Amino acid sequence: WRAARHQRPTMVFPAYTRLPLLLSATAAVVGALSFGAPQTTRRATLAAIPAIAGAALSAAPPLPSDAATTDGGNAAAAADAKPKFRRYPQIRFIAALGDPTASSGVGCEGWGLWRDDPGPRGVYLRDYDDRIAKRGGVAPAGWTFNGDDWWVEEHGLIMSTPDDLPRRSLDRSTGDVVPYKRYVVTGDREVTTILTVHDDGRWELAKGSLYDVTHLPCRSARYTPAAFDVGANGDAVASTCAPGGADKRSFPVKPGAEMPPISGCAKQDYAVLFVLGEEA
Repeated sequence: WRAARHQRPTMVFPAYTRLPLLLSATAAVVGALSFGAPQTTRRATLAAIPAIAGAALSAAPPLPSDAATTDGGNAAAAADAKPKFRRYPQIRFIAALGDPTASSGVGCEGWGLWRDDPGPRGVYLRDYDDRIAKRGGVAPAGWTFNGDDWWVEEHGLIMSTPDDLPRRSLDRSTGDVVPYKRYVVTGDREVTTILTVHDDGRWELAKGSLYDVTHLPCRSARYTPAAFDVGANGDAVASTCAPGGADKRSFPVKPGAEMPPISGCAKQDYAVLFVLGEEA
């Protein structure tokens, strides 16, 4: 993950329903992107992704519903109706949960958003005692560890908890809040498209499936205490879910593989989506 820190100017680009392969020129490099990739490589590659996506978006067709007009297809009216998208200065990351083969579903009220790359701000499982526990549960980067709900990535870095994914947006033409929000997402393979999330938890992709927009080298899982463990006498005892219960030999995790179980913990794997921008 370790995204580029280069600040790029804000751009506005038109809406679209589908895009061709955007990143073929950088696929070999970006395919190696993960928390453990060299910082300079990640910076150079991630800095290039928004520029490539922005160029493709500029030539992309409008959404069918946006292009429809009441006067038989007036081009000027259709152009005015097109949503526009603002490119982020740096890539953000969505933690998504759902059927990987689906292009729509429900439950996005449980998805998360990292506005900053959580990798450089993380703490290795092996360093939990010294860098979190002895600091009163506060990581060196300033985020607070929640022992009842914590996140780990593919190299065994404990991450900050993502924020809730915003699912409403402001209609700038009317000043009204609308019950949906659109994002430009990619798995940095073959599909870059629009993700629409609704306030009621519904979500849909304009193209492809959740798997298609998942960045496979980035793995993430959420760990919470299991209801019970089995005690020495076979009795059910309250479980202890802590970073010390992790088998450090289980890391790093291969691209696309599940995150390892941790003793005493219930585990939920999440897909990681690169987020390039949002509706302006």
